[in-house]
Amino acid sequence: MLRFFVLACGGTIGTLLRYILSEYDHKFSGGGFPVNTLLINLAGSLIIGLAWGIRERLSVSPNMRLFIFMGVLGGFTTFSTFSLENFNLFREGAYRIMFLNIAIANTFGIILVFFGYVAARTLTGVLRELW
Repeated sequence: MLRFFVLACGGTIGTLLRYILSEYDHKFSGGGFPVNTLLINLAGSLIIGLAWGIRERLSVSPNMRLFIFMGVLGGFTTFSTFSLENFNLFREGAYRIMFLNIAIANTFGIILVFFGYVAARTLTGVLRELW
């Protein structure tokens, strides 16, 4: 039962963060390219890379992993929205925007996971040496 509570709390936090950023972004971006979803998913990619790198170096409880990876980051990132936006771009005939969105999200998403992971491993290694 505790695991469900941990997961629900993390999911709530991630969902609220996504909603807040979505509302903020809608005020400053125009239509066309789905910038909001792209930025949220790229930020999530960087954060999951950082979290994974930290998890490998430090002792993290199973409940904390569940809270962060499935809860917060699962609620924050939004693959289904990404898929729907690309489907709608396809239906509208905006093929260039659709392919650009897919290419940017996938390429930079993987790159940011890598950078986050390397940064976390480096920082945790340096901190271990200092302490």
